[in-house]
Formats: sequence, structure tokens, C-alpha cells
Amino acid sequence: MFPFDVILFDVGGVLLTNGWDHRERAAVLDRFHLDRAEFEARHATQNDAWERDVIAVKDYLEATVFYVPRSFSQDDFLNAICAQSQLLEDGALGILGELAASDKCMLGVLNNEARATNDYRFETFGIREHLQVAFSSCYVGLRKPGSAIYLRALDILGVRPERVLFIDDREENTVAAEAVGMKAIQFQGAAALRSELAKLGVM
Repeated sequence: MFPFDVILFDVGGVLLTNGWDHRERAAVLDRFHLDRAEFEARHATQNDAWERDVIAVKDYLEATVFYVPRSFSQDDFLNAICAQSQLLEDGALGILGELAASDKCMLGVLNNEARATNDYRFETFGIREHLQVAFSSCYVGLRKPGSAIYLRALDILGVRPERVLFIDDREENTVAAEAVGMKAIQFQGAAALRSELAKLGVM
């Protein structure tokens, strides 16, 4: 018997680089010569709502960047955000593909991401073709590490928590998954993940 009914992956830091974390924001802000401290203060008030899809990308950008006239457009800035997404060196996208090809369990993601960047990443890097389910914060209106997003995923999946494996690079997110009964692995590179999955009888 396969050890899990469902395996859920984080995206940023596991399959791909982070989409819009501190490092990515700094690179884009430098490119457009924007003040980091001012942007970060505005970002902090808007990001939760943006990642939960309470506000659209237009609203987020107007609040954080385009509250004054700029010499560049919202499309220019959004394209620069999306360009920060890259394949993660030593990431788990190949492992996700192998698991999908084996067809032994349901595969999905459980991640924090705004809709515009989430959809871009899914399509550009072929992630969606490997998935049966996506519990992205922008789709379910909840964010990690709050317990509600994990409980919502379990309700929708209709499986026992111990039959779900969750893989994330951040300890607080794996701890939160374990708190609701899921099995969790903190991602520390593809080789280490393969070893952990082999021990669990997944690979």
C-alpha cells in the first residue's frame, strides 16, 4: 500500500525560486529606482490581502508603487515581478514530475502566492500539468502558517491527516502542518528530499 493518498508541495523555495520575497522585491525596486523602506512599509499593509485575493494586482500596485505618477507602467512593473521567478537550483520540480508519472497518489500544492504571480508560475514552468489540486492562498483565501489553510485542504481532500505528506522549505509551515496531523518534510535540497521520500516508501 502506498504510504500517502496525497502529497502537497510548497512552490517558492521548493519547486521554484521565491516569487516576491525580500530578495526579489529588492532586485525589482533597484531596477526601478524605488525607495526600499517606503515600498516595504506599503507592501506590509497590502500583501496579506493580495495573497488571499482580497485585492487585485491593480489595487496592490496602486497602493505600493503607483500612488504617485511613475515613468513606467503597471505592466512594466508586473512583468519585472514575474521575471524574478526562476527554476530553483537543486529544487524539487523534477521529483514532482517523477511522482506524477508514477501515478501512485494525488499531487497538489499548498502555497502562499498572489493570483497574478501564481498563475504565471504554474503555466510558465509547467507545474499545473502535474497537479490534481491547488490550495494556493489566492484560491482559498487563507495563508500559511495559519492552521485554517491546512484544515481547509483536509476538508476538501476528504482524507485522514496522516495520509497527507506536505513538503515546505520553512520550518514554521511544516510545524503547522504537523500540528493538524499531516506528515511534513522540511525541504533542504533535492537529494535530501529523495532520501526522505525513500525512507517513507514514496520513491
